[in-house]
Amino acid sequence: MLTGKHLISGDWVAGGRTFESSPVVGDPKTFSEGSPDQVDLAAQAAEAAFASYGYSSRTDRAVFLDRIADELDGLADQLTEIGSAETGLPAARLVGERGRTTSQLRMFARHIESGEHLDRRHDTALPDREPAPRSDLRLIQRPVGPVAVFGASNFPLAFSVAGGDTASALAAGCPVVVKGHPAHPGTGELAAQAIDQAREACGLHPGVFSFVQGGSHEAGAALVQHPTIRAVGFTGSLGAGRALFDLCAARAEPIPFFGELGSINPVFVLADALHLRGGAIAQGWADSLALGVGQFCTNPGVLVLLKGEAATDFAISAVQALQAVPSQAMLSQGIADAYRAGVLGVAEAAHVETLFVSNIEGRNATPALFRSSGKAFLANPLLAEEVFGPMGLIVEADDMDQTLAIANALDGQLTATLQLEPEDQAEAQRLLPVLERKAGRLLANGFPTGVEVCDAMSHGGPYPASTNFGATSVGTMAIRRFQRSVCYQDLPASLLPDDLLPF
Repeated sequence: MLTGKHLISGDWVAGGRTFESSPVVGDPKTFSEGSPDQVDLAAQAAEAAFASYGYSSRTDRAVFLDRIADELDGLADQLTEIGSAETGLPAARLVGERGRTTSQLRMFARHIESGEHLDRRHDTALPDREPAPRSDLRLIQRPVGPVAVFGASNFPLAFSVAGGDTASALAAGCPVVVKGHPAHPGTGELAAQAIDQAREACGLHPGVFSFVQGGSHEAGAALVQHPTIRAVGFTGSLGAGRALFDLCAARAEPIPFFGELGSINPVFVLADALHLRGGAIAQGWADSLALGVGQFCTNPGVLVLLKGEAATDFAISAVQALQAVPSQAMLSQGIADAYRAGVLGVAEAAHVETLFVSNIEGRNATPALFRSSGKAFLANPLLAEEVFGPMGLIVEADDMDQTLAIANALDGQLTATLQLEPEDQAEAQRLLPVLERKAGRLLANGFPTGVEVCDAMSHGGPYPASTNFGATSVGTMAIRRFQRSVCYQDLPASLLPDDLLPF
């Protein structure tokens, strides 16, 4: 079923250069490597498609999204088989991720059918108002134009070719050009096939969706700098994301770059919670930390508590829980190498105690656990940097004032968690205003891995968690990234968009 090619304006085409996949199971496969010339063709096709797709009805777009979900479900077994072989993720995880992917496609279909995303507003004319009359003003959200999406390494389905960025952009009325991730090129191609089959069945312009394979930096740079691209969705590393963000800002006409770049998702365990259920919190934190070999953007890498006997007991419980976690394959060799380097960097940092040493052999890894004082954490910015993988750091603060200092010193986060009991309310009230400015989602007595796809979800945060602190990449609000406000003043009804009538 795999061609190893790119999908550009409805045709599967090969490139001059090739690369090989690096599966955990099975033989490598050969895929075409995207080039700036192919990116140019895809972006031009997307611009041509916008003339029709950008003005299509919400009903037609909802039918398209539902059809994509159906096509993905039709490829269920193949997606699970090749996704598991390429990434090492267990079949059950990929089945669940496919369910999330199709559910969010259908969620956006229902969302645009309701019209809630349009945020329609109407101020009627006041011709007799003094001292000056008011015109008739109608406002609506319109699609921005072609959107570039970069597939993520850690979610081969839900944050990649047919993932949330693509779903929300298509829902808004924006054609999409996806640059696939080289860690799972076969999975990406199958998802692209599903989207193209749905596009063809719905009779849409072939430029509505294109897919370019490979990890070429040249192709990525060409995509975000192409003059027809009007916005970018990205999930990945801070270094790669920041480089693309800077290219978007340096364009003659800058465009928004919606990047999710990195987060340590701190957990603050307050005094009564630590004393009453420290062991249970340690087990829950270890489970969250090690979930999916720690390869979640919401992985809770740092935990802060007050030093003392209860903190010592907590560390013992966390070590015991993490020792039981078996070695597992990471998503790619590059991720495993970066994890190894990150663990080594923390282990060699001053005033950091190694509680449990990670065993990293080739692409496989086990958790690692370290401990530092609050003073050491505040003195060394390295300890507050994300290590992508199942590495945890326990920070023992001297008192509540130092805990607040730690919270204030944090960079932007996707999430921040409070473990608390009723007796901890006063301390929580001191922390909450600080954490609210640091994170896009605040949790109580839970753990941040697992992001519900729904209306009320916010998956974003201040930099470097994301490059646009007012945006979310999960939930129905994600569509707002790919819309812009247009106000129509005194236009006759015959010239207004259909979505403004009879509003």
